[in-house]
Amino acid sequence: MGKPVTISIDAMGGDHAPDIVIDGVRLAHVRLPHVRYILFGDSARIEPLLTRHPELKGVCSVRHTTDMVTMDAKPGQVLRTGRNSSMWLAVDAVAKGDAAGVVSAGNTGALMAVSKFVLRTLPGIDRPAIAGMFPTERGETVMLDLGANVDCDSDNLVQFALMGEVFARAVLGLEKPSVGLLNIGSEDMKGNDAVRSAALVLRDGNLPIRFHGFVEGNDICAGTVDVVVTDGFTGNIALKTAEGTAKFFSSFMRQAFNNSVLAKIGFLFAKQALNKVRMRTDPRRYNGAMFLGLGGIAVKSHGGTDAFGFANAIGVAVDLVSHGYNERIRKELEHLQSFDQTQPRVAAGS
Repeated sequence: MGKPVTISIDAMGGDHAPDIVIDGVRLAHVRLPHVRYILFGDSARIEPLLTRHPELKGVCSVRHTTDMVTMDAKPGQVLRTGRNSSMWLAVDAVAKGDAAGVVSAGNTGALMAVSKFVLRTLPGIDRPAIAGMFPTERGETVMLDLGANVDCDSDNLVQFALMGEVFARAVLGLEKPSVGLLNIGSEDMKGNDAVRSAALVLRDGNLPIRFHGFVEGNDICAGTVDVVVTDGFTGNIALKTAEGTAKFFSSFMRQAFNNSVLAKIGFLFAKQALNKVRMRTDPRRYNGAMFLGLGGIAVKSHGGTDAFGFANAIGVAVDLVSHGYNERIRKELEHLQSFDQTQPRVAAGS
C-alpha cells in the first residue's frame, strides 16, 4: 500500500455523470485503497450513489455545488461565470493543497482553461499540452498535443517536445527517449512552416534531446519513436481515429465469429488469444490524458467513458503524484532551459 493520496473529482463532468464517476471511484478504490477522494457536485445526486457502496463511506467526502460545466460550454464563459462549478472547485482544491491532483471527464476546453488559470503554467511553458499513451508494437508511446492547442507555432512544438521527453524519462523510466515530429512525410521539405522550423531547432539547436526527425501516422503504432509531437488539431484527430479503429475492429471480429457455426467453433479455440488482443487495444486502458506544463496534476478522462475507463484515469493521476512528476519535470525543464541558454541556437526562421 502506498502513501495516502487525495484526489479531487469533478463528479458532474462527463456524458454519464455522476453515475459513471462514482462507479469509477469504486473500481479505483479496489486497486488503490490508499487513495481518498473529494467529490465536487450536487450532493442530492451523489449521496444516493455512495450509499450503494458502503466501502466508500470512509474514502469519499462530498463538497456540494449545483453549478456544473456543460459539455458545450465555451471556455471563456466558464472563466467568467463558472467559479462555483464542480470543475472549477475540483481544480481549485489542487491549488489550495487540499488535493494532490484532479480528474474530470468534463468539457476539455473548459478544463484546460480553468486549469491553466488556477494552476498556472510552469516557468518556460507558454501553453500546456494534453499528453496520452498509445499502445505500439514496441510497448507504449507518449503523444502530445491531443487537443488543447489547435494552432501551434514552432516554439510551442519545441516546448511540447521538451515536456514529452522529460515525461518519458521521469515517469516511464526511459534513459534517452527518442522524439519525433508528426508530419505528412519524412523528407525535410514536407510539412508547414511551424513543423519545419521546430524540426530545425530540435535538430540543430543543441538541445540534449535525441531527435529522430519527422514521423508519419503509421509510425505511431509501430513505436518508431518514444515521443510523438504534434499540434492539438492533428493529435486529436489521430487519437479519435485510433479509438474508432479499435472499436470497429472489435465489432467486425464479433460479426465475423457469429457468421456461422464453424466460425463460432473457431472462436472457442481463438478466444484466449483474442482476449489478449482486445485487452491490449482497449481504449479504456489508456483513458486519462495528462495536462503537461501546469503547476499541478490535472487529468482529463474521456467524456463518454465507462466506470472502467474513469478508474484508469484516476490511476493515471495517482501515478503522476506518486512519481513526483511535477517536481521532476520542473527540475528537468530548468536544467534544459539553462543548458539551452548556454548553447548557440539556430534561429527558427533561418
